[in-house]
Amino acid sequence: MSTPLSTRTSDALAQDFVAFAVDAGVLRFGEFTTKAGRQSPYFFNAGLFDDGAKLGRLAEFYARRLIASNLAFDMIFGPAYKGITLAAAVAVELARLGRNVPYAYNRKEAKAHGEGGMLVGAPLRGRVLVIDDVITDGASKREAAELIRAAGAEPCGIAIALDRQERASDAAGEPGVQAEESRLSGVQSVERALGLKVVTIATLADLLQYLAAQADNELSRHLPRVEAYRVRYGV
Repeated sequence: MSTPLSTRTSDALAQDFVAFAVDAGVLRFGEFTTKAGRQSPYFFNAGLFDDGAKLGRLAEFYARRLIASNLAFDMIFGPAYKGITLAAAVAVELARLGRNVPYAYNRKEAKAHGEGGMLVGAPLRGRVLVIDDVITDGASKREAAELIRAAGAEPCGIAIALDRQERASDAAGEPGVQAEESRLSGVQSVERALGLKVVTIATLADLLQYLAAQADNELSRHLPRVEAYRVRYGV
């Protein structure tokens, strides 16, 4: 099996982002039930980037990671709902850094009056980068890619804040699910199915590195449980 497109080593930007997410209360520790029904010792809720300062800082992390990735794109697309705010904020930050690109987003339901349709913002053209918070099962990213292609443009990549690096499914043995597929993370599954590079600001490995560095901090007590979670569900 080839090395996943998303594989990379930790770096200062990732560590700064994890620290920021923890300080902002967006990355929390405790007992949380994931979409897959797992009991997770941590939870990342991008909806809590809920004021101008936090959203602006978040956009800075996205923009810096995208610039460092050298991924070529002509515009940004934000899937409804969280992706809408993210796409707008990142477009503003990229423009501030000298890279002015158009952006668009979709509605959940088609509008029957005014301009109508499912799409809002700039026309979908050229190479379109999808921006969202995380990838779980990848369904919304597949829908976004289909919508972009239907408009005559081409999805070229996906940018997310955090890659949990865990299996998207525990469905090995179920009809239609190959054993290898069940071992893929949501990010790896999307990369394989759509052939798109996924750019991540930080990963679970970065979070583990951050917690391991908190020897004199109360946060260090969460490290064993997060490590155990990755051993059980990680890829």
